[in-house]
Amino acid sequence: MRTKILPSFPGALALAALTTLTGCKYSILDPKGAVGEAQKQLILTSTIAMLVIVIPVIMLTLWFAWRYRAGSGARYEPDWGHSRSIEVVCWGVPIAIILFLGTITWTSTHALDPYKPLASQKQPIVIDVVALNWKWLFIYPAQGIATINEIAFPVDTPVTFHITSDSVMNSFFIPELGSQIYAMAGMRTQLHLIADQQGTFPGLSSFYSGRGFSDMHFNAISTTDAKFADWVANAKKSPDVIDASDYSKVAAPEEKAPVRYFSTVEPNLFNEIIAKYLGKAASFNSGMKE
Repeated sequence: MRTKILPSFPGALALAALTTLTGCKYSILDPKGAVGEAQKQLILTSTIAMLVIVIPVIMLTLWFAWRYRAGSGARYEPDWGHSRSIEVVCWGVPIAIILFLGTITWTSTHALDPYKPLASQKQPIVIDVVALNWKWLFIYPAQGIATINEIAFPVDTPVTFHITSDSVMNSFFIPELGSQIYAMAGMRTQLHLIADQQGTFPGLSSFYSGRGFSDMHFNAISTTDAKFADWVANAKKSPDVIDASDYSKVAAPEEKAPVRYFSTVEPNLFNEIIAKYLGKAASFNSGMKE
């Protein structure tokens, strides 16, 4: 007797698909800050608005296939060619959805502008971010320290990121806090984030930048004011420093770079990294004109 295997295949396939998703973490849909929460609501609202069209279209497609199947007795009207009601629905609903999505896109684009400072009674923490091959250098200008692949900041305190690259184009992203933004050589981009919960949030590079890109991760630690002060004090105990002569060693390509702390850092290092590419750009532009 032959065993029927085919009927159980779809169920097994669905189970396998669900199993592969058990290791996924939807950080964007589990935000830990005001910016991330606003972006989550925007994603959900946009998805629901689009499903208003998608679901009826799928249901009508299935209904038409069943209603006008062979032998259904459906009325045959070879001279029919226009229905005002159908035209109103086919054009009116998509136009309404586009206007709705356009409105929320306009308002959210301004509300979630990454350059727009966050309203808070607390003074923001400033962190200068430099994308290297293949690690992140973080400079705390007010605290006079620097780190590799780790940052910390007090909970419920705005964080102002100034971002650049000392290599190819990259992208700075902390999914649970929201808003990825590009890091480009010779340019300074900005990002304002805030965490409303304590915890350690994974950060990453979301733009391919070479063979070490997949291991270009860092931790963003949201903690209390006291623990942040302890973290800064611990970094200041490090024997490592960054000055003009040491920076080239720090910036050298490195894969799976470990967390490092630097007790002192050259005060104007971030601006100097940007400035050296501005000189190259000026030389390039003058050459093009000639």
